[in-house]
Amino acid sequence: MMDRAVYRIIDANFNRAREALRVMEEYCRFAVNNGSLSGRAKQLRHELCAAIGHLEQGKLLAGRDTLGDVGVGQRVENQLERATAAEAFTAGARRLTEALRALAEMVQAENKPIAAAIERLRYQAYTLEKDVVLFAQPVEKFNRVRLYAIVTSNLPAEILSLASRCAAGGADAIQLRAKGMPDERLFAVAVEFVDICRDLGALSIINDRIDIAAAAGADGVHLGQDDLPVEQARRLQLSPLIVGKSTHNDSELERAVGAMPSYVSLGPAFATATKPKTEVAGPDYIRHGLERLARTGVSHVAIGGITHENVELLLRAGVQRVAVCAAVTEAPSPADACRRIKDKMAEFLSG
Repeated sequence: MMDRAVYRIIDANFNRAREALRVMEEYCRFAVNNGSLSGRAKQLRHELCAAIGHLEQGKLLAGRDTLGDVGVGQRVENQLERATAAEAFTAGARRLTEALRALAEMVQAENKPIAAAIERLRYQAYTLEKDVVLFAQPVEKFNRVRLYAIVTSNLPAEILSLASRCAAGGADAIQLRAKGMPDERLFAVAVEFVDICRDLGALSIINDRIDIAAAAGADGVHLGQDDLPVEQARRLQLSPLIVGKSTHNDSELERAVGAMPSYVSLGPAFATATKPKTEVAGPDYIRHGLERLARTGVSHVAIGGITHENVELLLRAGVQRVAVCAAVTEAPSPADACRRIKDKMAEFLSG
């Protein structure tokens, strides 16, 4: 039979774990805006309550002695100093697994099945923390993007020159799209491309190749419909990467949302010479896509045939980020072309 001290330990750590899960749930719900992750935290909390509910609740409460607890009032430096909601989430996640370990240790002598259930919850908590961080950090970074330039070329010098000029013109993210380039050359170009983007304050995105993106230290990768699935791409990352996914219709969007990429591209918004065989999705699809993404936390970028002349139509539909290719890379001055579109977006979005 468990003595009073054990019940006190169980009660304290049960409360600590519950409170930590509430912090994690609220972060997923309100900061990350992702119902799936929030639901997982909520489910963990309910399963924990159910497991502890099999113990004698009267003894747990009878053992509680807050006034006589020597740990009450003890503080360590910076204990409650959280600069961001993300820091509060991380602190909660660590507090949760510590509390679950203490619970399992204290319960196992009296009730091994409950201890085993708590251990399973601890491992689920580790996975939840990982999934939230790998999703939330890249999305937060990508959400700062307004203008996303795509550089399509197989000529290394041209790629680096265009990347430099687009970044100088205010592109917040630049994608390297060099299909068919041999891997050794692609990697070498990607390393220089990443350096240019970093020096000029733009995010570096590699098209298709998660291996090249990870090895070159890029900020992210963009995956097409025929590329590696999002969940498999994340297994190959060395640190949290922005993972984008192309979508052209409702069914592709629905599948993408289920995989929880950092962002999806919605388009083509207009006819585009870059992909002339792809059916134009149009502003209506983009408007629907924004509605579908609203409660997922997944970010977006509109793509396809976007120019200085038609970008306002998308902004009026609620678009926050646009991807441009020929409109800037084929302009006499890519930097000026980027600047004009970026200024137009800033004027509209600030109004």
